[in-house]
Amino acid sequence: MGRLVPAVTRALDILELFLDGDGTLSAPDIVRRLQLPRTTVHELVTTLAARSYIVQVPGQPGRYRLGVRPYQLGSRYSEQLDLAAEGQHVARSVAETCDETVHVAILEGTDVIYIAKVDSTHAVRMVSAAGRRLPAHCTSVGKMLLASLPDHELTARIPDAADLIAMTPNSITDPDALREALAEIRRRGIAVENRESNPDVSCVAAPVQDRTGRVVAALSISVPMIRWSDERRVELEQLAAKGAAELSERLGYRSVA
Repeated sequence: MGRLVPAVTRALDILELFLDGDGTLSAPDIVRRLQLPRTTVHELVTTLAARSYIVQVPGQPGRYRLGVRPYQLGSRYSEQLDLAAEGQHVARSVAETCDETVHVAILEGTDVIYIAKVDSTHAVRMVSAAGRRLPAHCTSVGKMLLASLPDHELTARIPDAADLIAMTPNSITDPDALREALAEIRRRGIAVENRESNPDVSCVAAPVQDRTGRVVAALSISVPMIRWSDERRVELEQLAAKGAAELSERLGYRSVA
């Protein structure tokens, strides 16, 4: 692996400063925050401005904001993203950490479709496959995705008088009970499935957001009941949230927190 080029590193450091605050900076701001010589900052700022990576803020001499070139690069990156491929990569990493089955799923109508899956190495594990479709209200990923919908869209998909099928005795079949469960999921930011699609398996799921902040998928961890406990659930909720956040970041999402 080759060495890092200091000038390029400093230029990138400057660009990344624009991610914080109000998105505008002056040369003295950059000098102060990066502890670089004024001459070096002046040369880097001049170069970045010449290449349209930054531009002067109208009416504010000496202040800069991001230019069109970072937007063009970001747009090209977004065009090349493949949710299934990125999801498979993150699912593999999560599965290696917990050695349980990990899924990434999207919402289609009132069903979820699994677009990525990595199996546990345990002899006892969940049997499923990428491409499988299940009723959203019976799964942790589905409930997570339903909880992300605006109220009017949720009602359009699942009316008050909807007939919700049961996959197990634990499945939620009453729309009012489902809405109560979804409200709790919105509050916690995590969905839990207690043997609702498979009588021998429980799952946890967390939301995946794209660069606009829209929830586009959910990542879940499925565990046979022989390895399930309250302590394990808490541990896996944290891991699912971490994995979903990593996938969101790969899709261009940036948390403001």
